[in-house]
Amino acid sequence: MTTTPSPARLVPPATWALIAAAWLVVGLFVAFGDRWLAAPISPVVAGCVFLALFVTILAASFGVVREADHLAHQLGEPYGTLILTLSIVSIEVILIASVLLGPGEFPTIGRDSIFAVMMIILNLVIGVCLIAGAARHGDQEYNAQGAGAYLSMIVPLTGTALVLPNHTSGTGEFTPVQAIGMSVLTAVLYGAFLWMQMRSHQRFFIQPAPGRMSVRATAPSPAAQADHARLDKRAVVVRSLLLLAMILPIVLLAHYLAVVTDYGIAAAGAPAAVGGVLIAIIVFTPESITAVRAAMNNEMQRAINLCLGAFVSTVGLTVPAVLVIGLVTSKQVLMGISGAETLLFAVTAVLSLLSFNGQRTSPIQGLMHLMLFAVYGMLLFLP
Repeated sequence: MTTTPSPARLVPPATWALIAAAWLVVGLFVAFGDRWLAAPISPVVAGCVFLALFVTILAASFGVVREADHLAHQLGEPYGTLILTLSIVSIEVILIASVLLGPGEFPTIGRDSIFAVMMIILNLVIGVCLIAGAARHGDQEYNAQGAGAYLSMIVPLTGTALVLPNHTSGTGEFTPVQAIGMSVLTAVLYGAFLWMQMRSHQRFFIQPAPGRMSVRATAPSPAAQADHARLDKRAVVVRSLLLLAMILPIVLLAHYLAVVTDYGIAAAGAPAAVGGVLIAIIVFTPESITAVRAAMNNEMQRAINLCLGAFVSTVGLTVPAVLVIGLVTSKQVLMGISGAETLLFAVTAVLSLLSFNGQRTSPIQGLMHLMLFAVYGMLLFLP
């Protein structure tokens, strides 16, 4: 007769150490953070505080990815990847909200973060996945219907959120009535997409069997479904609690990171969009590494679910959150992107549609995606 391992044995000591360290940093900042960041802030203190916060939040994000990945193996696809994606995007929403609710005025932080995530995920990470996966396994199979569903969501969600405001007003923002309507429409469409992804169209997001055309991919076999039916419920509960224990320090430290980031951008004279890029890097670095590993393990569909699903969730959750915060706090929220960024969005969308229009991936498109990311970096830092 087998016995269920205790939580202490179920979780490695490194995880407990990470949780303890993250909460220790939270305790220090709750006790001394306001004193450390009181104006005028010393550059040395600001640098040390930023380093401590950056390392802690990034390490906690890696912990979130690890625990969500354990849940992914327990629950199977697409539920596992969905938990991972929603956990990571929730962190992004928390960080953006902290900046918006902070003492400074950052009306573009929402659009800057969304656009940065788009360039990083859809060009940098996808490009690396296509090249790294091909280098180890050659051209890889994936489910074209699932990729097409994600890209079909990306075009209207991103277009209405980031391009439409430029044509509804001269300032690139929605009126209050429009903001309410866009929040509701975006949330409803995203919710309907998630429902179909988990229910009627689950087969779209499952890796096709080797040698089988992706459009004929089917749901998991009865044996696989039986395996997932025999879930270790205790392990799921423990992993879920650990996931929460990793996310909460990020929530509690987000305000301090927003303050020191504001100071750093102003002191360095950097573009305001750098704040959005920093949020995207902190939040999506762990998930990006997971996606590249999946591609190198010949799990291209999982990589696609992580990358494209992450951006769909980013727009679906961030746009309503940012617009609602703007309405509640009466702060200005600018969503419209520039003409150059609009062109980059259009080219990225078209290239992504072409990259996932067949049955197998190609490293040639991977190089094109990396080129577009390089153009984005050039325009950001060399305007």
